[in-house]
Amino acid sequence: MRIVSLLPSATEIVCELGLGGQLVGVTHECDHPPWVATLPKVTRTLIPHNATSQQIDALVRERLKTQRALYTLDQPTLERLRPELIVTQALCDVCAVAEAEVAAVIQTLPGRPRVVNLEPASLDDVFDCLRWVADAANVPARAEPVITRLQQRVETVRRRSFGLTARPRVVVLEWIDPPFNCGHWSPELVQLAGGSEGIGRAGQPSRTLCWQEVVDFDPEILVLACCGFTVERTLHDLPILAAYPGFAELACVRREQVFVIDGNAYFSRPGPRLVDSLEILAHALHPEVHPLPPGRPAARRLTSTELLAGSAVPA
Repeated sequence: MRIVSLLPSATEIVCELGLGGQLVGVTHECDHPPWVATLPKVTRTLIPHNATSQQIDALVRERLKTQRALYTLDQPTLERLRPELIVTQALCDVCAVAEAEVAAVIQTLPGRPRVVNLEPASLDDVFDCLRWVADAANVPARAEPVITRLQQRVETVRRRSFGLTARPRVVVLEWIDPPFNCGHWSPELVQLAGGSEGIGRAGQPSRTLCWQEVVDFDPEILVLACCGFTVERTLHDLPILAAYPGFAELACVRREQVFVIDGNAYFSRPGPRLVDSLEILAHALHPEVHPLPPGRPAARRLTSTELLAGSAVPA
């Protein structure tokens, strides 16, 4: 079956199911496993490569008003690839190809490929997505062994966290300028990892924060997992974060418990690597309880000097 993926997490799901050999096209953002970067790209972005976080946020808000996405399909390439199955999303109307555009283009493609729309809001939803993609690719038996392995890793973290006597107050930010709380699956990951997310709500979208909400909650641990940003790109916005009123007085800053995680590779992608995200987060919150599994990058912990100077040298 000729498969095209229209979002990075779907590409990772397809590959996790052992269907990577059937992928014929991916998005311009797909980069895991690394070899998928060599496949034809069927999308392009309208975001300038040098846009600031504030400019990206403004673009997103403007597109939401017009119901137009920041990504668009390369229709000639898609037609040339002649996909039989297209895996796309209905979760975000801006940060991936819009569902309406996909539906319109499908009508022009030869053979009318099957389309699977993924819309996960929790870990269990991600496991269901694995089942849906396996069913659509006519290999339903491949899903359960993969899901079982992932669930066993989640259960290992849950079991270790169960005996904790103290759960730190945690805030996960998905954006810095302006600040956004975490949403969907991320509060669930915090709870499993042994923390208490006081602002984000499990299963609910992230939202623009009033910074005073963070100050009032006074998190003991702050995690920066900016949507679509690497660690290095997130560090560029550290001066903006450090300039917010009351930042230096936060418990997490005074105790040097501010962490940066690659949101692009982990928290932003509702696929198999959400379990990696959980393991990375659990180690950051309780390193004495949750060892970092081999192959997982540790969250970048910022020193008080870096935090108060508003800058950090990339690791």
